[in-house]
Order: sequence, then C-alpha cells, then structure tokens
Amino acid sequence: MMRGRRALALLIAAVVALATVAAAADLVVVASPKAPEAIGAYSQAIVAGDFVFVSGNLPINPATGKMPEDIKEQAKQALDNIKVVLEEAGTGMNKVVKATIFLADIADFAAVNEIYSTSFTAPQPARSCVAVADNPRGTTLGIERLARQREGNQRTYAPRSTT
Repeated sequence: MMRGRRALALLIAAVVALATVAAAADLVVVASPKAPEAIGAYSQAIVAGDFVFVSGNLPINPATGKMPEDIKEQAKQALDNIKVVLEEAGTGMNKVVKATIFLADIADFAAVNEIYSTSFTAPQPARSCVAVADNPRGTTLGIERLARQREGNQRTYAPRSTT
C-alpha cells in the first residue's frame, strides 16, 4: 500500500513539474497530416518553449490505418511517425533528448532495439523501456519522445576523477 502511495506521489510531482514548465511557455499544438491522427483527447505533440513533447506513437501506417505484423516493422513505422511529427514541429530526430518505449512483451526488446538504434547518431538520447499489460488498439509497441526545438550547445558528460 505504501509503495503505491509513493509511486502516486512521484507521478503527481512529475505532472506538476511538467505543468509548471508548460505554464511558463507559450504552447503550440503540432499536428502532422503525415502521421496517424490522435485517437483520443490529446495532441500529436506540443511545443513548450524550446522543447517538443511528442505523444506516444503507435505503429500505425497513416495511409492505410493498418499496423505491420512484424515487431521490427512496427518499430520502424512508429519511429517514422515520430519523425514526421518532429519535422512538423520544426525539429528532428537529432534533437531528441528522451524516449520511452512501451512494449506489450519485453521479449521484443532486442528486435525493437535493433531498429531503434538506427534512428540516431551520437549522442544517443536518454531512454526508458517498459513492459505494459496492453497498448491502445491492441498494438505491441508504443514510443514517445521529448526533443529540443532549437540548436544549442551540445556537451558530453565527463565523469569527475575519483582521485
């Protein structure tokens, strides 16, 4: 019971922090006709300040409304959908700073990672991958992203010496 309350408190804190960032910036809705339409009460992406918050993307082909059968093809389709949303927002895959992958079966991780790794050059964005009980429309995969919209200084972290 206590673990659930702690998780809920952390979730609420994260939402409040994001709301604070969003409130401090003008919000711009991003909608690309080249990506699947939102299937609920949300936007494909929101620009807030220098950042683009991309909603979770399913591996739905926007032209056919169908999902590929193979998990690798699904990963590629979801990444293609994200790419066009980012481009509509005036940025690209090279500005992604954080990604979250939602898998219905964690056993698909290696196959998805193989396709995912071809989407980026150094520096690779931070990433989380979680197994979920279900994704919308029964899909086996969902991916969301956070990207910078403008150019900025890119720094590589160098650990401090322990001596």
